[in-house]
Amino acid sequence: MTPSDPSSWDPSSWKAKAALQQPKYDDSDRLDSVLTALADRPPLVTSWEVERLKSQLALAAQGSAFLLQGGDCNESFHACRADPIEKKLKVLLQMSLVLVYGMQRPVIRVGRIAGQYAKPRSSDHETRDGVSLPSYRGDCVNRSPFTPEDRRPRPEYLMGAYERSSQTLNYLRALTEGGFADINHPENWELDFVTQSAQSDEYHRMVRGIGDSLRFIDTIGGVTRADLSRVDFYTSHEALLLPYEQAMTR
Repeated sequence: MTPSDPSSWDPSSWKAKAALQQPKYDDSDRLDSVLTALADRPPLVTSWEVERLKSQLALAAQGSAFLLQGGDCNESFHACRADPIEKKLKVLLQMSLVLVYGMQRPVIRVGRIAGQYAKPRSSDHETRDGVSLPSYRGDCVNRSPFTPEDRRPRPEYLMGAYERSSQTLNYLRALTEGGFADINHPENWELDFVTQSAQSDEYHRMVRGIGDSLRFIDTIGGVTRADLSRVDFYTSHEALLLPYEQAMTR
């Protein structure tokens, strides 16, 4: 396979190369069964979402937009709850608002969320008091407690990652499309640490200034409120666990 011959690529091409950071499953039949089931599930994102993000990233490459990416190094299954998801979105919305105001250019919002369930390790094994067990590689592979059962990679956790990614994406889409991200109401994004920050007053002056500008534009009919009630918000994760990525590639 060469860059000049992309037709030779397929989702399983990685198997012909050395693949590091991959867990070792002791039940290959169970792994194949889970991967087959995943391949039949609906995709987590659509092709037109991918194409829209690609076109926006091209603008960033040209210097006409700014890419903001943020989120967790490693998500946990336990964090698939409304409050943590809302708080992560609030942080990125607030950051993007400041960047738009200061840079006077569009901001592409990409969260490292809804899929960041695998993590790389410097060693395949962790040793404590002479006991060596597989390293914890994220909730989609195994569990963090240092016991043989918890550290055993289990294929069914891959399905758990898919389900939690889907739930998180559904909630994010509902928030960003349903008015939560309305720039007319940035108070919806307020977080406690912002009010306690030394820059809190400056941030709120900026928000009031944006509000005054929006009301002026609204008055003269330059933009509709519907245009400002939603934002584009994309998600990303490290494509680390290759069998899972192969099953999810469409």
